[in-house]
Amino acid sequence: MIKFLNIEEKIIRILKEIREISHGEKIVVAFSGGLDSTVVSKLAISALGNEKVEAISVNFEDYSYLRGLKNIQIISSDLGLNIKTIPGKKIQEKVLKKGPACNQCTRIAKLGLVKKEAGDRLVLTGSNQSDTWGKMGLKIYDGFYAPLLEMTKEEINEIAHYFDLKILKIGESKYREGCKLKHLLKPLAAPHYHGKAAAEANEVLLNILEKGKYECVLANVKIVGPLNKNIGLVNVFPIPDKKLKTKIIEELKKIDSLEEIEFLEKPIRLIIKANKGQFDNQHSRYWLEKGRLQPDFSVPIKIEWLLTTNKNLATFQVIDYKIIE
Repeated sequence: MIKFLNIEEKIIRILKEIREISHGEKIVVAFSGGLDSTVVSKLAISALGNEKVEAISVNFEDYSYLRGLKNIQIISSDLGLNIKTIPGKKIQEKVLKKGPACNQCTRIAKLGLVKKEAGDRLVLTGSNQSDTWGKMGLKIYDGFYAPLLEMTKEEINEIAHYFDLKILKIGESKYREGCKLKHLLKPLAAPHYHGKAAAEANEVLLNILEKGKYECVLANVKIVGPLNKNIGLVNVFPIPDKKLKTKIIEELKKIDSLEEIEFLEKPIRLIIKANKGQFDNQHSRYWLEKGRLQPDFSVPIKIEWLLTTNKNLATFQVIDYKIIE
């Protein structure tokens, strides 16, 4: 008969595992200021003590949500967490120069930089069943250890509640902590133009919603279009009233790197150019549509695939969109 563990039993099991895998030595936590890394930090401190836990946070400057930077300061202070911040903006720009690549960005620009700074110390991450790493990765691999790997967001929230951890939502969704450049669905060929649009539009949107005290489960601005034109597709769910929607559009129009804005309320068709490797791989195309794109859109999407002739495109680019009436 299967025994279902209560929250205290789950925590005790994780604490024991952290002590065993770390051998009681000093460890590092890859810290973003979000729910997952905060819970891992608290568990690590409970298992090993503050003196053996160092948090390392990668600062992507204007690509980081301001809420996240604020969270890092507040939470590290509340937990008595020894924290070190390292720069990552230039590496992130290099990784995404030839097209969207979230997994590569995580591996190189986020966890890669933390691992380099950690040296021989074990690095604890917040990977879990809500992300790709959690669903496809290993619990212990190449100096990384994910204590929450088998857990869902609901279970992680239970642990946060048990420890009375107060964590503000950082990014666009109540389920994910968010990354501004995740919403750039084209190459980061010109950071001052493409990156600027994604960074400013998503910060502006969240600020308007926060000031309006509007509760939503999804809020982001996807940046699509050819390289010489930035189109902002606004996703907010539930859809706000006309007054708030008008305010959002007016403020986004002030961003000089955005040429066109569409507030999504009806299903859309995305026209995507992909490099040959992705275009020929049906599994990759299915995952991109169902796992990567659809969860971050407020309306149903369909995709029209085109094979690119651009040899510099390493992944994909959403070159246009059409409203489906």
